[in-house]
Amino acid sequence: MDLQELRDKIDEIDSRLVALYEERMEVCRQVAEYKIETGKKVFDRKREMEKLARVKSLTHSDFNSHGIEELFEQIMSMSRKLQYQMLAERVGMGRLPFIAVDELETRKARVVFQGAEGAYSHAAMMKYFGDQVNSFHVDSFRDAMGAIDEGSADFAVLPIENSTAGIVSEIYDLLVEFENYIVGEQIIRIEHCLLGVPGSRLEDIHAVYSHPQSLMQSAQYLRGHDWKQISMLNNAFAAKKVAEEKDKGQAAIASELAGQIYGLEVLERGVNQEENNSTRFIIVTNQKIFRKDAGKISICFEVPHKSGSLYHMLSHFIYNNLNMCKIESRPIEDRTWEYRFFVDFEGNLADSAVKNALRGLRDEARNMKILGNY
Repeated sequence: MDLQELRDKIDEIDSRLVALYEERMEVCRQVAEYKIETGKKVFDRKREMEKLARVKSLTHSDFNSHGIEELFEQIMSMSRKLQYQMLAERVGMGRLPFIAVDELETRKARVVFQGAEGAYSHAAMMKYFGDQVNSFHVDSFRDAMGAIDEGSADFAVLPIENSTAGIVSEIYDLLVEFENYIVGEQIIRIEHCLLGVPGSRLEDIHAVYSHPQSLMQSAQYLRGHDWKQISMLNNAFAAKKVAEEKDKGQAAIASELAGQIYGLEVLERGVNQEENNSTRFIIVTNQKIFRKDAGKISICFEVPHKSGSLYHMLSHFIYNNLNMCKIESRPIEDRTWEYRFFVDFEGNLADSAVKNALRGLRDEARNMKILGNY
């Protein structure tokens, strides 16, 4: 047989496969009708594992056994998605434990941020809530999450990602640990300034203070100066120290806002080598609410430690035509080499496609949690 004849034969087989697929999906539709009437769950892991073992046993080589397993995993995945869709049409999407609001109540809100006045978290808070916000600061991210968890603050402002340094992993872990939820975000452009006491000059400087990450981001600039580099808990603390000690030989790398707050002069602007450096901050509260015009959802979930598990979870976004913006993973405590996945995707909790995807994820993933819609 020549190539064209072989291709024609494949086309003929494919036509039969399509017809058999449609016949199978019609039977799956009847299965869905039965499950809806009897209240049975869509996802039956035991039944699917038995099915995979049986169809693999019908093959005649290891290669075909693996291939048929992958094929039937996909077929059964499509069957489940059809059943989820029918379930949604028949009995509704079910109520999510989140309340839609027109606006966040921020006028009398008390807001907490980590660090000190003049920190980038402080700047992000003022940009989101305004200059007259009633606020206080704490030493750690955990303290900030604890403040809203216990009710001493209504909102917290926390950095979750920097465009050059990557994610703030501790924030991801705290979002899982605490029953707090993301309701907003604010992006701040990071421009580090070299700050000195009034009257100081570059030639006076012999020591510079800043957060280790800011020193690293300013490494190219600092290489041009023979200055002692001293790490601080954050940039605002560095600015405060220089201001309090009034030593013209000391400088801080921090924001221009920190300089204004602590009465320091800007000796150099933009000392960080990355011009497009930005940090994304999240606005967190202990209420399960979301704005009606929210357009991004964050969730986390765990998957079984086996091949293809993550792929099957992500297929719910594809099937429901949802655009995934970001995925990150964090190790799960006390479970070696197992990970929790964090996903951001476009959508609103009131959307039917979103509800359908979340229903499938809730049934098939382990410990799925909605972190917020904002």
